[in-house]
Amino acid sequence: MSPPPPHAAQPGFSQGPELSRIARPLRLSEEVSGELQRRIARGELKPGDRLPTEKALGGVFGVSRAVVREAVARLKADGLIETRQGSGAFVVEVPKTINLRFWQGAGPELDELRDIFELRAMVEGAVAELAAQRRDKKDLKAMAEQLQAMDDALAGGRDGTDADDNFHIAMARATHNAYVSRLVEFLGRHFSDSRKLSWQGTRSELAHPQEAQREHRALFEAISSGNAETARRCAQDHLRGTAGRFGIKLALDIERAPPAKSSAATKARGKR
Repeated sequence: MSPPPPHAAQPGFSQGPELSRIARPLRLSEEVSGELQRRIARGELKPGDRLPTEKALGGVFGVSRAVVREAVARLKADGLIETRQGSGAFVVEVPKTINLRFWQGAGPELDELRDIFELRAMVEGAVAELAAQRRDKKDLKAMAEQLQAMDDALAGGRDGTDADDNFHIAMARATHNAYVSRLVEFLGRHFSDSRKLSWQGTRSELAHPQEAQREHRALFEAISSGNAETARRCAQDHLRGTAGRFGIKLALDIERAPPAKSSAATKARGKR
């Protein structure tokens, strides 16, 4: 059986052929629901707006009414759309569920990929800081095993994404906060595709797993030594480095602002 044709590039998607090589084809209904979701996010479809009819949407996207129905059902499951009998489908006033579905298949647009890396930097920075304060020997052993698994993947020219995911899960468990662990495991299923970018095709001009692994090791050493602030910074540097290798510059304001100097200290300096 011949492989499915590659997914066509999206308008405005300027990341080049390197990222398209790791793309997976989307189902038509996923493409339609994704485009409708983006229009809702951009405000082109506002809360309370009625969606065009299935026939009209099918004409716009060049798909069948069955595909449109499946796409609308997907948005309804995500809590973004509600259907009213005899009236049609409407954008909900307040989403009934939190939709954390990240991109699937064809790859994200640059803005979406930047937002994913920023979210990872904020979450993983805080997790690393707490892990450095609470880790024990068992936690460090689990993290070291995943570091070794990534080293082995590098040596063999293999994809180390699973070990990468497990390294971050082990780091979350080192916080000894069950909810942090569960959150990271949940988000990890969505973040995994962004980690794949560092591993897919170790000969790719964009994938630099060796650099990512150096950043992982610096992060591990900071956590191992119990240096919480350095661990946070290493986690954020890792995400900045990964994003930067794809030409994406993360904002500096994700870092913790330095503590404000007290007015008493300021006055004391003024009297000198």
